[in-house]
Amino acid sequence: MPPLRFPIAVIMQRVPLASRWADERWEAFAVEACDDALSVPTVVSDTADGKRWRCTGQVIELHPSEAEGYYLNVSARDPKVFVLWRMAEPGDDAEPRARPLIVTVSYGEAARFLDAGEQVDAVPIPAAILAALESFVAAHYKPEPRKKV
Repeated sequence: MPPLRFPIAVIMQRVPLASRWADERWEAFAVEACDDALSVPTVVSDTADGKRWRCTGQVIELHPSEAEGYYLNVSARDPKVFVLWRMAEPGDDAEPRARPLIVTVSYGEAARFLDAGEQVDAVPIPAAILAALESFVAAHYKPEPRKKV
């Protein structure tokens, strides 16, 4: 069975800092449904509070093997989308400097990325993706039976 796929755009944000150690902070700000397959980032906001880019070309894929991670997410008080991002390589001056690489809705997958030392931000999940995720979990998640020790 092929994975269920949701094309999305990640909104990356650069926030200026008044600090002697850093001039700016990068973070994933939001995700939104997107039909645009192009991966050219576009500026969507540029204010004194920060600058935001819409980075298209990302996909959320749902796999039955990650059903437990999805269940943990949808059963949480505030379900999230997890965005793994990295800074651009030295010498690559294209904006934005922070680039989203992988987007997931699995708690387990996000935890594995964090354990590996990756930068992962949690952002609010769009309602349409949450509804599809809840249906997917209902169809594919089977709790492990309890075992006596």
